Amino acid sequence: MPPNPQTLMLMLLGDFVLDRDVCVFSGSAIDVLGRLGVSSHATRSTLTRMVNRGLLKRQRDGRKMYFGLTARAADLLHDGRSRIWEAGAVNDRWDGTWTLLCFSLPESWQRERHGLRSQLAWSGFGPLQGGLWIAPGVVPAQDIVTGLGLSAHARVFHARAADLTDIGAMVRDAYDLSEVSARYQEFLDRWEGPAPFEDPLAARLSLTAEWLGAIRRDPRLPVEHLPPGWPAARAQKLFRDLEAAYLEPARAVAEDLLDLQIDCI
Repeated sequence: MPPNPQTLMLMLLGDFVLDRDVCVFSGSAIDVLGRLGVSSHATRSTLTRMVNRGLLKRQRDGRKMYFGLTARAADLLHDGRSRIWEAGAVNDRWDGTWTLLCFSLPESWQRERHGLRSQLAWSGFGPLQGGLWIAPGVVPAQDIVTGLGLSAHARVFHARAADLTDIGAMVRDAYDLSEVSARYQEFLDRWEGPAPFEDPLAARLSLTAEWLGAIRRDPRLPVEHLPPGWPAARAQKLFRDLEAAYLEPARAVAEDLLDLQIDCI
């Protein structure tokens, strides 16, 4: 499924605004997303919603409106950058350690339960049974429960599985491997053939957004406990090859297209 306008906007800002102390003119954003098939009305609505959600700040210069990143949006983009370039999609250096988190919340705490489960899934956890979730490696799970104000209702452990434990079966119980695999296969199906966009800037933004969509819910399970032919490595190589090919042509297009304002407040 193609990325939504907000995701494409974040990719644009991550490439050309993040860590640069600049804002981008709304008209430039409309031009760029227009190359991806997003209408000007949809782009303006997206900018407004992102301001209301605390992701963007805006400032006027004459008749022009410029948009810059808030600290919250910058944190999201730095996290995405880390997942793409540092963590990657292939966990071939696992040391055998698991992080275990067990929690018990009152039945009436539906919102808190949903928030905790969402953040655990984002951080690579899968539900093993009841209120027990696991993730490969050492994960700062205590930060998750503390940030949600749930420290009194959760416990975190780091452990290794005993020799008699069937880790492959445990992984299949805790994670929907078919869903994770399908996201990588969808990425491969879309990008292994002819590029969906001739414009290099549009292609790069869409490529990065779709790759982040593929890896963002991947728990990075150890490769030795994944099914044969797991598509993550092939998909990651394809992404990196295409990203490198699009980089300079996309920058050249952006340099002519983007109206950036320095010293963004």
